Amino acid sequence: MPTPAVETHNHQPNNMNLFSRYKLGNLELPNRIVMAPLTRQRALKNNVPHQLNATYYAQRATAGLIIAEATHVAPQGLGYIYAPGIFSQEQVEGWKLVTDAVHQHGGRIFLQIWHVGRISHPDLQPNGASPVAPSAIAARGEILTYEGMKPLVIPRELETSEIPEIVEQFRQGAENALAAGFDGVEIHGANGYLLDQFLRDGTNHRTDRYGGSVENRARLLLEVTEAVISVWGSKRVGVRLSPSGTFNDMRDSNPLETFGYAAQALNNFDLAYLHIFEAIESDIKHGAVVVPTSHIRERFHGTLMVNGAYTLDKAKTVVDKGEADLVSFGTLFISNPDLPKRFALNAPLNQANPTTFYTGGAKGYTDYPTLDLQSFSPAGVK
Repeated sequence: MPTPAVETHNHQPNNMNLFSRYKLGNLELPNRIVMAPLTRQRALKNNVPHQLNATYYAQRATAGLIIAEATHVAPQGLGYIYAPGIFSQEQVEGWKLVTDAVHQHGGRIFLQIWHVGRISHPDLQPNGASPVAPSAIAARGEILTYEGMKPLVIPRELETSEIPEIVEQFRQGAENALAAGFDGVEIHGANGYLLDQFLRDGTNHRTDRYGGSVENRARLLLEVTEAVISVWGSKRVGVRLSPSGTFNDMRDSNPLETFGYAAQALNNFDLAYLHIFEAIESDIKHGAVVVPTSHIRERFHGTLMVNGAYTLDKAKTVVDKGEADLVSFGTLFISNPDLPKRFALNAPLNQANPTTFYTGGAKGYTDYPTLDLQSFSPAGVK
């Protein structure tokens, strides 16, 4: 297991701005405006992406980088109906429609790979099994099944002997993403899903080598990262963390220590980037201990991407100041497929309709209009 490295920062000198090109490993980004991974529940019932998904992502190909929605690496990792997977050949073929369309429109696209852990239900699991987790601790809340909303259940604690299979699921998912034509992958270690559940002591009460100390709790994240890099090479792999997140009933007794350690340990892998989901209003309302992004920036020496209800002005500021290298946008990309152009022209933004975020079909998915330059001519733009 790698030990945290201590070294000077190696991120690029930040004399650019949000609209400048950025060299992400060996990938050239035309701007620093990233489309964040967004669960939209528009796959087919067998978790297969299809042509509608290809249209949606191709519409957003002017992003510096698209990070496609969280995608299940195994049937055991399923937690959301109509959300895509990357564990069957049919799913690989479905994702090829997406990657081909994005590349035909000049874009770049990573896949976020995902295991939900306890945020599932026996109705969604193979043979009606219990969801798995680091410890048998249920999350408060409900989950949508094909039969409607049901309470989250007490998960089954994974045996130590089963954990290598979890690592293999991520490795195989990474291999399948490569076959599907993606440009890289992002490991989902955030938002209260399996890797986050192992990392935090509110959900991890284990007494084996994957529990107790922060070094032990971070072990699975680091093993998964190592396995995924064995497929892709380090410069095409990113990791997402949510140090201040409370979503999915998450907590940690010392998040500054936990995520400071994780960020520093990830230096050993020379990643494409570390993607930090910052505290948002709902986290504050639920009692989050806010981990400042500066705390992560001091410890992680590579490319840092940030996310969390960013506006154009806020994004410009953090990039100009060198507080982050890239900024990802979620809701704004849902409603503005041409977001980089709108930002560059300081054009009006379409407002998103939250009632259509997860409803299926084209409505609220592929029907948001792009900017009509004939009807919008700011000074100096012809």
